[in-house]
Order: sequence, then C-alpha cells, then structure tokens
Amino acid sequence: MRAFAMATPHSAPSERTRVRRLPDRADYEIAQVAAIVDAAWVAHVAFSSEGSVHSIPTAVWREGEHLYIHGAKASRMLKALEAGECSVSIAVLDGLVLARSAFHHSMNFRSVVIYGRFDKVEDEAAKSRALQVFTDKLAPGRWDTLRPVTAKELNATTVLRLSLAEASAKLRSGGPKDDEEDMGWPVWAGVVPVVQTFGAPQTEPDSVVPTPPAPFGPGV
Repeated sequence: MRAFAMATPHSAPSERTRVRRLPDRADYEIAQVAAIVDAAWVAHVAFSSEGSVHSIPTAVWREGEHLYIHGAKASRMLKALEAGECSVSIAVLDGLVLARSAFHHSMNFRSVVIYGRFDKVEDEAAKSRALQVFTDKLAPGRWDTLRPVTAKELNATTVLRLSLAEASAKLRSGGPKDDEEDMGWPVWAGVVPVVQTFGAPQTEPDSVVPTPPAPFGPGV
C-alpha cells in the first residue's frame, strides 16, 4: 500500500501530486478536494489498456473520502481500472478573465487531479448505498421515490471507488493581473462569471406525476 504524507494546504501528499506551475494556487487539503469533486458532474479518467492510453469522461460522485464511478459489468474501462493505476482530473470553470493584453488573459477555475487505483465495491448493500448517493446528487431525495433496484440490475452494474488520499487541487480567482505599463490601455478589463444553471424540467407525455420544481441537482 502506498504511503502518503499528511496533506496540508501547502504540502503535497506525494511527489506526483505536487503542483509545479504556479504552486501558490495549489491546495492539498482533502476538504478542498472534496468540495471540487462535489461541484463536478463529469471527470476524465486516464488509464492504460492493451498497449494504449485512454482518457474517458464519466459521471462521478463522492461519499466520504472516496470518488465513485459506475458502469456496465462488462465495461473495458472498469476492468482496466481494477487492474492498474490511473489518473482522474476534474475542472470547474468559474469565469473568463479578460486582461488588457492577450498574454494576461486567463480563467478562474477549480480543478483536482487524483492518482491511485480504483477498488470494486463488492458488498451489495454498500453498492446500493453508493448508487443512492449518486441518484440523490442528480435530484435530491429521488432514490426513495423510484421503483426499487432489482438484484439483476445491481448484479449488472459495477461500482468502483478511488481514495482521495493522493490528490491535489489548483484554483484561480480574482481579476486580471496586468503589467503596470498596460494599466492605461483603453480596453475593458475584468471578469465574466461563468455559472451553471438548470433549465425547467421537460415532462414526458406519459409521466403519471406533475412536473417537479426546478432546479435539479447541487449548486456549483
């Protein structure tokens, strides 16, 4: 089992998680990493399989100090993730930073990179609990209103979890950082916020219940 250093805001849990470019934007505390995972809907999972390298976008969620993914029992990706190490990356865009020069344009963001190996959730009760957490992330309280999952459906689904112990966060916020000699240049400078919103639910014609209130899902 890999040993990790005790993470603090400024010390990486392992050498490969250490942020080298603009290290002042790094945060290694698990609370910060967890908050960014919670804000994301999709992560990119990078892994090697059959002599090639792959990066696959997939839905993610968190419970405790683990990131979870799920898929079909026969999934090539899930089988490869059980067999070897991987890297998972997440990015949340918060704003476009428009400076007085093209060189200093930037983005405000929150990002996470996680290293390690996924473990399969074998216990059926734990697997069902994990899928409930995911479903209730999509729409809080929805799991309890649904037709119960069957044993066949549960058996056809693989749930994997990845520890957040070896992870790093990188964040940027605030306005543009222009050079002093550019401050008087006659062009607008500032931040254009980027906000994720949910539209009004679109009810299926054969739905037997009224349209639910919006929005669905967690805020970011």
